[in-house]
Amino acid sequence: METESLKGKSWNNEHPYNGVIFNGFLTIVLVLVLLGAAAMLIFTKTPVGLVFAAILAIVAIWMFSGFIMLEPNQAVVLTFFGKYKGTFAQAGYYWLNPFMSKKKLSLRIDNLDIEPIKVNDKEGNPILIGMVLVWKLSDTYKAVFDLDGSGAGMRVYRSFVEIQGNAALREVAGLYAYDNDGGANELTLRSGGAEINELLEKKINDRLSMAGIQVVEARINYLAYAPEIAAVMLRRQQAAAIISAREKIVEGAVTTVKMALDHLEKGGVVQLDNDRKAQMVGNLLVVLCADEAAQPVIPTA
Repeated sequence: METESLKGKSWNNEHPYNGVIFNGFLTIVLVLVLLGAAAMLIFTKTPVGLVFAAILAIVAIWMFSGFIMLEPNQAVVLTFFGKYKGTFAQAGYYWLNPFMSKKKLSLRIDNLDIEPIKVNDKEGNPILIGMVLVWKLSDTYKAVFDLDGSGAGMRVYRSFVEIQGNAALREVAGLYAYDNDGGANELTLRSGGAEINELLEKKINDRLSMAGIQVVEARINYLAYAPEIAAVMLRRQQAAAIISAREKIVEGAVTTVKMALDHLEKGGVVQLDNDRKAQMVGNLLVVLCADEAAQPVIPTA
């Protein structure tokens, strides 16, 4: 039988499996040959023939437990009587020593939509914040032997990512205020964007590295004040917006009044003393800053 020794081109380069792996298709032909030989020996009806037939049948059945098929982005962690032998992640159909314990893992990217949780921001305001995580396994040894999976498959990794993600999200949310009152240089949860997401990704990776898990992307996808203070904060934001708008209006009105006075003086249209200038400035500011259209009063006498 032709065999091939495949050095496991393991996805995890730190722990590759360097043992001998046989081509699965060639091995299955050998198993069928053994079963055929056992059947032929049975027909001899001799004690020796029956003994050899039984031996060949047992060997063939034993070999059946050694077949393994891997799809792209899958890996298998191999142990031999409790001793770690490496990780193999080359797609194909293979046969390994049946005494080798095999744990198959998915190396594919997965995502997790974490429901909004209630936390306190830097100023102590209760807020609701949620995020989306894109993650994958990065170290099969840690994923299998440092994290207690208890036979739960990939569910245990999803649960671990969710719990640690929540913890990191609470930590990051407590470092920044939800919003500011005009401090343009202050980083907040609302204005942080990429910087906040980058810090969040780093915090989560620091927590997940112990279990051989890597976060590819982490981003906040939900951010709001908690219901008990949402109405109050909305009025606060509205008040801040009104004050900011008033400042712009007054600034523009003062500029307009100054421009009008300069044009009147340069053009020699009218000469105004200080009292008339003050009256004119007051009237123009009322007209320009009023919420409603001013009603002119025309003297009749």
